Amino acid sequence: MKNLFNFLYSTRLMAVLFIVFATAMGVATFIENDYGTQTSKALIYNAWWFEAIMALFIINFFGNIFRYRLYKKEKWAVLLFHSAFLLILVGAGITRYVGYEGIMLIEEGETTNKFLSETTYVNVVVDNNEIQKTSNQPILLSAWGSNTWSYQDDFKGTNYKVDLVDYIPWAEKKFIEDENGVEHLFFVESSEGSRHEHWIKKGTIQNIHGVLVGFEAENDNASLNFSNKNGALTMISKTDGDWFRMADQKRGTVAKDSIQEFQYLTLHNIGKLQFVIPKPAEKGIMKTIRGPKSDTAKDMIVLDVTANKQTKRVELTGGKFNTEGAKNFALGGLNFRLLYGAKILETPFSIKLNDFQLEKYPGSESAAAYASEITVIDPEETFDYRIYMNHILDHRGYKFFQASYDLSGEREETHLSVNHDFLGTFVTYLGYSLLYTGLICILFAKNTRFDDLKKSLTKIRKKKQKLSVIAALFLSTFAYTQHTENHRPKRITNQQIDSILKANIVDKTHAESFSKLVIQDANGRMKPAHTFASELVRKVSKTENFKGMEPSQVLLSIVENSRLWFEVPVIYLEKGNTQIRELIGVADTTKRASLMDFISDKGTYKIAERVAEAQKKKVRNKFEKDLINIDKRVGLLNTAIGGGILRIYPIPNHENNKWISHLELSSTKGLIGNDSVYVPKLLPLYVQLLQSAKKTNNYEKADQVLDGIKNYQKKYGAAIYPTDKKIELEISYNKIQPFQKLASYYGFASLLLLIFVIWQIFVSKKWVNNTVKVLTVGVVILFIIHTLSLIARWYISGYAPWSNAYESIIFVAWATMLFGLFMGRKSALTITATAFLVAITLGFAHQNWLDPAIANLQPVLNSWWLLVHTSIIVASYGPLSLGMILGIVSLFLILFTTENNKKRMDLNMKEITVINEMAITVGLIMLTIGNFLGGMWANESWGRYWGWDPKETWALISIMVYAFVLHMRLIPGLRGRFTFNLWSIIAYASIMMTYFGVNFYLSGLHSYASGDKVITPTSVFYSIGFVAILGSFSYIKYKKYYKK
Repeated sequence: MKNLFNFLYSTRLMAVLFIVFATAMGVATFIENDYGTQTSKALIYNAWWFEAIMALFIINFFGNIFRYRLYKKEKWAVLLFHSAFLLILVGAGITRYVGYEGIMLIEEGETTNKFLSETTYVNVVVDNNEIQKTSNQPILLSAWGSNTWSYQDDFKGTNYKVDLVDYIPWAEKKFIEDENGVEHLFFVESSEGSRHEHWIKKGTIQNIHGVLVGFEAENDNASLNFSNKNGALTMISKTDGDWFRMADQKRGTVAKDSIQEFQYLTLHNIGKLQFVIPKPAEKGIMKTIRGPKSDTAKDMIVLDVTANKQTKRVELTGGKFNTEGAKNFALGGLNFRLLYGAKILETPFSIKLNDFQLEKYPGSESAAAYASEITVIDPEETFDYRIYMNHILDHRGYKFFQASYDLSGEREETHLSVNHDFLGTFVTYLGYSLLYTGLICILFAKNTRFDDLKKSLTKIRKKKQKLSVIAALFLSTFAYTQHTENHRPKRITNQQIDSILKANIVDKTHAESFSKLVIQDANGRMKPAHTFASELVRKVSKTENFKGMEPSQVLLSIVENSRLWFEVPVIYLEKGNTQIRELIGVADTTKRASLMDFISDKGTYKIAERVAEAQKKKVRNKFEKDLINIDKRVGLLNTAIGGGILRIYPIPNHENNKWISHLELSSTKGLIGNDSVYVPKLLPLYVQLLQSAKKTNNYEKADQVLDGIKNYQKKYGAAIYPTDKKIELEISYNKIQPFQKLASYYGFASLLLLIFVIWQIFVSKKWVNNTVKVLTVGVVILFIIHTLSLIARWYISGYAPWSNAYESIIFVAWATMLFGLFMGRKSALTITATAFLVAITLGFAHQNWLDPAIANLQPVLNSWWLLVHTSIIVASYGPLSLGMILGIVSLFLILFTTENNKKRMDLNMKEITVINEMAITVGLIMLTIGNFLGGMWANESWGRYWGWDPKETWALISIMVYAFVLHMRLIPGLRGRFTFNLWSIIAYASIMMTYFGVNFYLSGLHSYASGDKVITPTSVFYSIGFVAILGSFSYIKYKKYYKK
């Protein structure tokens, strides 16, 4: 028994549990991505062995409290957060087995106390025409692998059994060709604006949108009946119609009650139907098969029901939150009703939806917020309440959250998530409270590991003598370093275009004034014309300026002479992609193409078909990715040239503060009095005066008209018009591009620091030491500029600058520099490594696939939780990134150790390793606190504090991995500086997956933070190769000089 307890309490078991638990969760996220949440739960999250791991964790945690005497008063901080994990795991168990959740659907004016369970059941109702019995059996099935499920019960002495035969996820009916099958007619219609396919079986009639369509139907009930006569398809209709053949543009009519030969591939309009039959009838069968993964498609289960030695096979279609598709049948003297879907649950009170409110961003269809005005009708009290995102109703142990809505019906319908888990939430939140307190306290309390590290660092720095060793190794490490003719008429040459653009360029002073004109973008964001112009030039041409023109001058040129810009070669073509150049008919060396290059002689878009094909694919090659990006550039330029994107006129008194473009003025009602005559003339007059001003160099009249437009904006768009201060700041931000410049400055500073720090080690001269200090001060100044730039972006956008991919990366860079300066304030080598990493991070943020544009905030992010949870968890990547770069530096120190420099190398490596462990400790504390604060945010937003969303799961995996790294010093065989520093590098892969992998590879609730391109596997392979080579060679040196 003693051996058993020693094993259960051992650090070796703890290490195994960390690795197995993290690996299982990681695998589950990919299973969920490919096969759905239900499959990941069936195979992993709800599996007995996964829960056994958590039980072993509880035992191991509990045992180690006594093994390491954490109950002693000097170790109270460590005891606090280890006990917190016990409470969190117990709370999770209560939630898993006692709590429940679901969704309540309420239409406006409706009152209900019923909601649908989140758990899926096979609902069985049995009766004998006198008595009825209902049972709800939970069922959790996997789309990957096989499934077994059965249920048996007794009804008045009669046993019955239900066995699962087959599970078909995302079921869809498909026609399978079979020579022994029955003829089916392929009928394609688009009566509701989208394509619908139907296979009509011979001898049957289908009701298609209220029209009875038959194929050789024997009776006369069909409104439209098709028949095969001597190998030809004939049709008879009870109503008149017409047809149109696309191939030769021929038209004709359909006379009712007359048999006529049907023409394939011809568009027919008969009654309410618009349809095509593309091919003759085929023999086959209709079969239910697995379709592509879909959140909207229903699943099918096939069951065998047995009663009184009789068996009947039943097919049920349904799944999560389903309430339709029940099957009724009699078997063995009993009546059965089976449903595959949700269980109807009830609350002890009712809720009435008085009004559903949807707020949109100004002038757009994008939801800014939505809320439900409800009345709670309880026997004890009745009151009104407003439920909206991040603002819940908590009543009698039930919590209601604004989840989503449906506006497709006659009445607006709100979807409220319902959660009943008071005890589980209470225990878990208690654990969270102890966790936050304990983790923060270990940074300041005495007799903790962090306190020991601080003391150790002080001792090491006292031992350090004047510099002399490791320069040569760093110097050696870092010293590496068909022609296509175009016969289309009336094309302007590039030289002519350059000449015209240069001759018609607008004065910079006036362009500056124009840049302050406010534009409302498609998503409702109000921004100066300079921002729009900068984004247009950057996205279309991949440059900051174009042919010597500032972005505002480019936009003015487009407004003034839009026809010319069809000919201007401004659309960037990706390097090396000759296939695209061949497709549009330009030379292989062409860097930019014009809009006209994409238009054929017949006026068609040359790449339309290829783009459509590429967009259908989930996995795209380089040509297809480039093609889609080019298509976006073409679309953006075309919209700008058309003028529809310049929404500069506010509609007076519009309820959604909508602004419109000049093109929309004639079709928009709402202009008041003289404005209906005055406003439509403003832009044409402005263009006319602009052309005159360029000849005379007098822009006074053009300035007056421009001011008139601005005054109109301020008068009727005052509710959303940005302040002059914000406009000026945003324009300055666009011009300076602080983060892009900081990437270069940090890189330059780190390179100089590296040279002089190495020099400082070899040569103890005052001017070298002073140069290092000056460069360090320079890095501090860059950090201050970095901070001010983040504050400026915050002020411009109106929300914290860490809500999307680009912003979170520049914030991670800031956090990395912050912790590098704080922890390495007396270590020039640490500051050098940190500045180098920050330069790389900021450079990475400005890759082509990340959009630095400021955009509107997603509704769920519009919360103070964004300031708390997101800032902490994203900032935690800073010290963890610092740990990674210090791990690399430490391995380089080992790699270049010699017999002569061993003592000095050892001293420097000890210092860096201690700083590394301190950085990882701080990072892990922040990551843990941030992740569980995210659980609390999720509980306030979605009704559950943990839902195995890929983002929160990978954050937990990262916590497990880094907890393992910090506990390696307790595990025999894994102790030592080499192992710790190597694993500080390896562990960073979990952070990369948490951020990039989840956002760009997996799907989940954090999709609002994603970009449009994944990290290329090549970079991953290079990284693995680098770490493997560095680790292998440094281990040889470590074994030779340091391992005892």
